[in-house]
Amino acid sequence: MSPQTVRPNAAPPIDASVRRILALALPALVVLSAEPIYILVDTAVVGHLGAMPLAALAVGGTLMTMVAWIGTVVAYGTTGRAARRFGAGDRAGAVAEGVQSSWLALTAGLLAVVVMQLAAGPIARLLVGSAGETADATAGWLRIAILGAPGLLLAAAGNGWMRGVQDTRRPMIFVVGPNLLSALLCPLLVYPLGLGLAGSAIANATAQTIGGLLFVSALITERVSLRPHPMMIRQQLALSRDLLIRGAAFQASFLSATAVASRFGTAVVGAHQIALQLWFFTSLLLDSLAIAAQSLVGAALGAEDAAAAKALAKRIARFGAACGIGFAVLIAAGAGILPGLFSTDAAVREQAMVAWPWFVAMMPLAGIVFALDGVLIGAGDVRYLRNLTIVATLGGFLPAVWLAYGLDLGLGGIWAGLTLLIVIRLVGALARMRSGRWAVIGATRV
Repeated sequence: MSPQTVRPNAAPPIDASVRRILALALPALVVLSAEPIYILVDTAVVGHLGAMPLAALAVGGTLMTMVAWIGTVVAYGTTGRAARRFGAGDRAGAVAEGVQSSWLALTAGLLAVVVMQLAAGPIARLLVGSAGETADATAGWLRIAILGAPGLLLAAAGNGWMRGVQDTRRPMIFVVGPNLLSALLCPLLVYPLGLGLAGSAIANATAQTIGGLLFVSALITERVSLRPHPMMIRQQLALSRDLLIRGAAFQASFLSATAVASRFGTAVVGAHQIALQLWFFTSLLLDSLAIAAQSLVGAALGAEDAAAAKALAKRIARFGAACGIGFAVLIAAGAGILPGLFSTDAAVREQAMVAWPWFVAMMPLAGIVFALDGVLIGAGDVRYLRNLTIVATLGGFLPAVWLAYGLDLGLGGIWAGLTLLIVIRLVGALARMRSGRWAVIGATRV
């Protein structure tokens, strides 16, 4: 079928304008930012209870971040599949992808609840390093907070299919609204009602449950079958598996970088943490562009318009490069200011300047990489992305970072390794783009 052929049920032509890209990316950015901002509020509230509750929140929050990471995998896997069906003019099929991913999310969330009720104590003691008051407080917080896991994962699945049908308004409302409620509820429960750390967990679980229910209600209003379909769920599981493996490779990279930095002393690991958190922040912004790419590219391929998908890939890559260059300019200009906002220690600020040139240099490359990641995820070419990430991690970053430790190269060696990780991913993604093998047309990708 040629791109000019009109199909009776076809979706509207794919709008690849900068305005449309921004219309998808900016609401996605709001959704991505809502949870980190709430975590900052929660941390500030609990921090006034003392060091022990704050430590318990930090440890427990790390585990809940892992649940949120699983949610991101579910969302990304759903967006591309739903976008293909939407591009093919099959909105009901796109929503059906959301139904099945919601069943998958609900199952994973309930499993997490059961596991944490049984294992919160041993897990908390393992992470804290010993039994005692902090471990007990962490376990208590986790047993309550994990009750929000089903809602958190249902919201992720909902974000996935709604992005697929290019509905950007409702996800923003469904995520921001409950988070605002939780931000108001948290200090009320912690202080006037005297629930302390448990109040924080209740506020978390309440917001996540409400958010999940809002997304479920959106599915119900679509008037599609809500029955589980094992075949479709198995297909989504295969996609999620590849995304999880890819994410695990990234986690291994960042944990190794921190482990090596800690071996060079407190000033080095402190400076590394500053640069890494700023990197995570810029990644959040670039991720919103990747989400727009997932939605638009998936829809183009679903509409059997490979030419439009390839044109989109080029435009989004250029857009990513421009964003990366903009970040590089800002980070370079802030070299004398940003580290001082995080630490007053002269040694930490001095070490931060060792990482800074690498940080600045990688940003334009990272802008392209994130954009092309979104293109390939939207195309369903996740197995290639998985393999590329494993090669970049095992064949590039991990040898480089541990060589930096062996040769005593300090923080510069660590960030050179992180830059190498980006370069390998960029080369692999560009090679895949050039081959054209990613642009498989059709409502589904076999």
